[in-house]
Amino acid sequence: MITYREATSNDAEQIARLHSLSWQQNYRGIWRDEFLNGPVPENRQHVWQERLMQPTPNQYIIVAESEGTIYGFACIHVDKDPIWGTLLDNLHVHAKQKGKGIGTFLIKSAARWTYHKNPKSGFYLWVLPQNSNARTFYENLGATNAELVSQKCPDGGFYPSYRYVWPDVLKLI
Repeated sequence: MITYREATSNDAEQIARLHSLSWQQNYRGIWRDEFLNGPVPENRQHVWQERLMQPTPNQYIIVAESEGTIYGFACIHVDKDPIWGTLLDNLHVHAKQKGKGIGTFLIKSAARWTYHKNPKSGFYLWVLPQNSNARTFYENLGATNAELVSQKCPDGGFYPSYRYVWPDVLKLI
């Protein structure tokens, strides 16, 4: 049975591991293999330790777990952008758990938290064009593709990314 809760500093290692695995599975052929096969785990470990040890007031991280194992997580930063609102910075679900509603529950929980912090906030995220499964998932939840922007990615390269948006977070809830 999957339960949901706010992440704690004790979750950094499991979140980093899941995040690394998700990148390695979903960004293969998009990002450089040297990065995916090399420093991804250390990169994600550093990021998640920092985020969970020194959280910002506008950050919220929720995890989906079963029997002590994290199978999914979402991380948002409320009001990250003055125009687009809250950034869904991460939404990852273990490949073996996809299709069970975990991602939908996580994103809707993050949207509810956003609404309680700022009911007027929009909600947005970045998606790589090649990540068609993610694009379909967000579109099915009502997101629209607002623009295509080149962004620097953790592997050091620049890649086009779509900004998917919900101008009204209530439409996602």
